[in-house]
Amino acid sequence: MTAIVVGAGAIGQSIARHLRRAGHEVVLASRSGRGLEERAGDVGDEVATEALDATDADALAGLARGATILVNAVNPPYTRWQECWPPMAHAFLHAAQASGAPLLTVGNLYGYGRVHAPMSEATPMAPVGVKGSVRATMWEEALAAHHAGLARVVEVRASDYFGPGAGAGISYLNQYAIGPTLRGRRARFVMGDLDAPHSWTYVDDFGPLAVALAAADPDGEDWGRPWHVPTSEPRSLREAVTDVAELAGVRAPSPRVYPTWVRHALGSVVPIVRELDETAHQFAGPFVLDSDAAQQRFGLEPTAWRTALTSTVDWLRTSR
Repeated sequence: MTAIVVGAGAIGQSIARHLRRAGHEVVLASRSGRGLEERAGDVGDEVATEALDATDADALAGLARGATILVNAVNPPYTRWQECWPPMAHAFLHAAQASGAPLLTVGNLYGYGRVHAPMSEATPMAPVGVKGSVRATMWEEALAAHHAGLARVVEVRASDYFGPGAGAGISYLNQYAIGPTLRGRRARFVMGDLDAPHSWTYVDDFGPLAVALAAADPDGEDWGRPWHVPTSEPRSLREAVTDVAELAGVRAPSPRVYPTWVRHALGSVVPIVRELDETAHQFAGPFVLDSDAAQQRFGLEPTAWRTALTSTVDWLRTSR
């Protein structure tokens, strides 16, 4: 069994590790061709690497030929999704069609738009911005290919993620809550209601779901649909800061949220902050992910919040 994982970020690495431990021969491909970050007792030396441009459909197809699964875990620059995602998505879909390899895509919740109830896989797509529309279109095109018998596809969706390997500009929780609190500084958030319940997906919980789907029949009911990555109970921004301070044994000042006008002023000079406007609604009130379907179907459980937080704190301490 050969698995091709494209994208060597935190999620791609988690998926590669779990697939290798499950017995798959794994190739981790990325533009840089880098391998797994070193961790104690890891499988890093057992995972092959490949330098690859994810927009090169023919190269992707060649690499995926004969593979039991092709994983799209790429993460183009946040400020360039509208430009970068379509050619990548088309390349992956072409590769799945040309090679016959089932395609698993790592997705998110942007396509659901403004929601007020916990999101399940049955929640309709109703994007409210460019990024959400890009992700929704990607899934609609992939699903159409699946129903037409041209490819076999599945998408795993998660909420804002955190954990080892998710660096600055990648994880809102790592960057704005956990990191500053560890240093005894005030956590300052560019947006959000400090007390609104929010789901946070731990990066290492992507891997077990990918393993379960790789073992499932791609012609069966487990494919041709989305699944939500197992995610623990929601924690508000204030609760997260309190938990980190308690766990790390530090005294942290009460967190603050910048006024909207400050965020807009920052956004005029900091592109990544400007791009957050589209997802501000996700932090303005409850934003809760329901992952019961995947947990029940595949017998999975999310990593306990405190365990995940401990791993993240340990990683951030050693990666400074």
